[in-house]
Amino acid sequence: MSEEENMALSRRYLEAQGKGDLGAMDEVMAPDFVSHTSLLSVQEPDREGKKWAVAQFTAATSNTSVHVEDQVAAGEKVVTRFIMHATHDRGELMGVAPSGGELAFMPIAIHRIVEGKIAEEWSGSMGLSELLRRRRLEQERIERERLEQELRMARRIQQASLPKEVPQLEGWEISPYYQPAREVGGDFYDYFDLEDGRVGVVVGDATGKGMPAALVAETTSNMLRAVAQALGSSSPGDVLERVNETLLARIPSNMFVTCFYCIVDPKSASLRYANAGHDLPYLRRHGGECEELRARGMPLGIMPGMSYEENEIVLEGDEAALFYSDGLVEAHDPKGAMFGFPRLQEQVAEHGEKRALREILLEELYSFVGEGWEQEDDITFLTLRRSAP
Repeated sequence: MSEEENMALSRRYLEAQGKGDLGAMDEVMAPDFVSHTSLLSVQEPDREGKKWAVAQFTAATSNTSVHVEDQVAAGEKVVTRFIMHATHDRGELMGVAPSGGELAFMPIAIHRIVEGKIAEEWSGSMGLSELLRRRRLEQERIERERLEQELRMARRIQQASLPKEVPQLEGWEISPYYQPAREVGGDFYDYFDLEDGRVGVVVGDATGKGMPAALVAETTSNMLRAVAQALGSSSPGDVLERVNETLLARIPSNMFVTCFYCIVDPKSASLRYANAGHDLPYLRRHGGECEELRARGMPLGIMPGMSYEENEIVLEGDEAALFYSDGLVEAHDPKGAMFGFPRLQEQVAEHGEKRALREILLEELYSFVGEGWEQEDDITFLTLRRSAP
């Protein structure tokens, strides 16, 4: 074949490639065709691999065109500089989702032609791999920014859903602290008015972290408030039973919620409580004794038909209770040791009579974990103190 015929064969091959015409490509490719350049990164070098790559490209794009800019031939080889245009609007290509944007690249192809067939092909990287890599990075950046914006919005929503004001009960002080490990978290706390001047107080923790845990925590908190106020009940156990049954049908089967719910009666100075599998609160008595507030009960959302034990205590003047989540006791120091329940109980016993117990606990926590600590879990705690007479 003449050099002119070789150049025409090369153009015919490139145009068939642009149209996705695998039959036309087949006609001009030698049986032992070898491509020394991959159109797609996972392409095999033989003729079937080349046709597969072209088919993948064609399935993901539309409006494909090939324009030959320049061409020279010498002996068996033809060098062609061309521009390929396509609209990426049909499917994913090399991990890049379709955006409707134009793909335009200008490769140089070298073909060796033997007995009227293309036997070998070389061409940089066709320019496509680098173009798609930049597109993928741009898509990842846009998606990352979108997720970050959604998380910031979710954090604002979650923060807005937390109690904005602490109940003002004569002779009582309530002091909360809440710090999620991520933008949003699974810990929650709430307090709400009940009949006869009583106040419901709850601290809870939904399994997991991030958005799923935050959604389950918000659902549970709203249920607890609604059920407690609707029942007008003086029984925390009844409230947890109702919430457990309702929650079972509304959260994923692999999630559950622990929570401690109590009813504060300022008139009698009593605290009536029930516990759904939550870490045991501490009660600091006069003289430094620190006892656990125990009540049996399974976490919410695991099994139907659960019952919850109730207990009741009376707080004397200057006695305090601490409700908290496991993120506090499970914080680790640089050597991997946990903050732990004994350390927390010691702090409550030693400093529980002080009004600044929250600040003391935070100071002890940050001293324990050291500088550069990366918070592993949400941290929530709430102190309830009866003032001195």
